[in-house]
Amino acid sequence: MNEHEVVAHKILIVDDEATAVDNLAHVCRKQGYAVTTRTTGMGALEALEKGRFDVVLTDLRMEKVNGMAILQRAKELDPETAVVLITGYATLDSAVEAMKAGAFHYIAKPFRLDEVREVVRNALELVNLKRENRQLKAQLTGSQSGPSIITQDAIMQRLLETARQIAPTDTNVLISGESGTGKELLARYIHRYSDRREKTFQAVNCGALQEELLVNELFGHEKGAYTGAAEARAGLIEASDGGTLFLDEIAEMSLGMQVKLLRVIQEREVQRLGSTRSITVDIRLIAATHRELRDEVAAGRFRQDLYYRLDVVGMQLPPLAQRRDDIPLLAFYFLRKHAARMGRAVDDIDPEAMAVLLDYDYPGNIRELENIIERGVALAQQGQFTVANLPVTLSEHAVHVVRQQAGRLPTLAEREADYIRYVLERSGDNRTRAAKVLGIDRVSLWRKLKKYGMDDSGNGG
Repeated sequence: MNEHEVVAHKILIVDDEATAVDNLAHVCRKQGYAVTTRTTGMGALEALEKGRFDVVLTDLRMEKVNGMAILQRAKELDPETAVVLITGYATLDSAVEAMKAGAFHYIAKPFRLDEVREVVRNALELVNLKRENRQLKAQLTGSQSGPSIITQDAIMQRLLETARQIAPTDTNVLISGESGTGKELLARYIHRYSDRREKTFQAVNCGALQEELLVNELFGHEKGAYTGAAEARAGLIEASDGGTLFLDEIAEMSLGMQVKLLRVIQEREVQRLGSTRSITVDIRLIAATHRELRDEVAAGRFRQDLYYRLDVVGMQLPPLAQRRDDIPLLAFYFLRKHAARMGRAVDDIDPEAMAVLLDYDYPGNIRELENIIERGVALAQQGQFTVANLPVTLSEHAVHVVRQQAGRLPTLAEREADYIRYVLERSGDNRTRAAKVLGIDRVSLWRKLKKYGMDDSGNGG
């Protein structure tokens, strides 16, 4: 994730026909919207209670809870929400009734997908206009510029709400999370909503520099402080005066450096290398780590007093595997981003490929998803990202997921055949090497290939 990402519009789609839901969801996700789907009116009411939506697309006639009830409840919870009713039993009276109740539009089945796109786009324009006055104060002095985060995940939404609440307080923040979850992006998000947003945001990775270089990077130096110091230079702490300093991978900082940083926090002043003069600094400190700092303190690798200074407000970013609803949003965002950068007309993700992306666990988190999409955009043909564009590491996984999508689990024999194909592919179709990986001899491998009807290339059947 990067500082140019934006929060996607949230769409709720409700229809008791699964095919209609899938078609509408696919169209809306292609436009970059955050889509939530429900196949019952009761489920839709529960979704409305849990979170706000910009647009609701709902079937009119459903059992127990119909579209009019959903329209009424949506307007009660958020009068700015635009509700579009869809029905196969369109009449003039029902259309008039819906518009009087506050519906934005009324679409008759069978609907045209380009009509749906246009109606949703117009609805969002109206929603944005309604919210413009309410957001004017937030838009002043650049508060709406800078990094935002794409998400429809409930945990992430609460995390962002906390970030906005603590942003103006100047308290130190400790962000924890696996590599690739967007810790620096969250730090920039906090800076954006703080009173320091007009000042600088400085970032340094404490694990990327040797201690001597890190000291120089943070504290700066005077002319002649060491061989090669031809002129004085301010460090990042001094350069962050009035703004925010982000220290990534803080757990990699040596104990000696921790003592120096603690003094800066306590005294609010810094000394350049080779100087005896203290310079007063006013900084907001945000630190991040993929480690559990409590364990580092217990092991004696991190100072307890510094830990308590940093962890005034602790924020834990969830891994992408726990934010599966965000995967389509992020995938289409990265698709548009890299297609534009490469000048490629790739604007869609095949449903089978999306099923694989949704089922994968992403040990590298959002960064890994972006790499997968970037690779796929480079390889895609005919304007679509397909299963064939997935990396080899997901090839065997793709076969398994596609079978699940077909409504059944694979048999043991199918799983064995899939794995043999995967090993052969990773081995460059070298059967001797593949047999060694599989733990069998070449004759046994040949028998299995014959059993599963594979051709001589190892990729058949």
